[in-house]
Amino acid sequence: MTTRTDAPTRREQILKEAARLFAERGFHGVGVDEIGAAVGISGPGLYRHFPGKDAMLAELLVGISERLLDGGRQRVAEAAGDPVALLGALIDGHIDFALDDRPLITLHDRELDRLRDDDRRRVRQLQRQYVELWVAVVRDLHPAPPEPEIRAAVHAVFGLLNSTPHIGPLGRADMESLLRRLAHGTLGALGG
Repeated sequence: MTTRTDAPTRREQILKEAARLFAERGFHGVGVDEIGAAVGISGPGLYRHFPGKDAMLAELLVGISERLLDGGRQRVAEAAGDPVALLGALIDGHIDFALDDRPLITLHDRELDRLRDDDRRRVRQLQRQYVELWVAVVRDLHPAPPEPEIRAAVHAVFGLLNSTPHIGPLGRADMESLLRRLAHGTLGALGG
């Protein structure tokens, strides 16, 4: 999967700081002036990029759901029918998300209910598609367990990987290695 190396746009900077601030102090605990100050512009200057905080929250939560699904689909295309490699790529991709985007995990846990109904439905739809992608890969590797068990195991792995905002200070390499072993072990247990 290719990664972008360009400098972040102003819009991306705003979203990153909004995610950090919302995760630290809650959506209602942060004003546009604080978000603007974090990126070096006035609070009202944010309105050139977003209609308001609600739009930022929606873009953050819908956006990360789209990114996870798109990344998963790209990994499926790149693995060319090798389910072992594909599962490893899905796990690695989700670990990268869980370690690099911790504020978005916290934000999702705390603020999803603040989204407009249409945006919340969109997030849930994208998440279901992402789960189904994983379930199909795990089912290819471990066809014996019933599908509800596979689905439960996939959700358990997501819970494990998405626990990173609550985990103490392990270095990135150590945390990445630990999460990878635990995720593979959890899903490998389906095989017997």
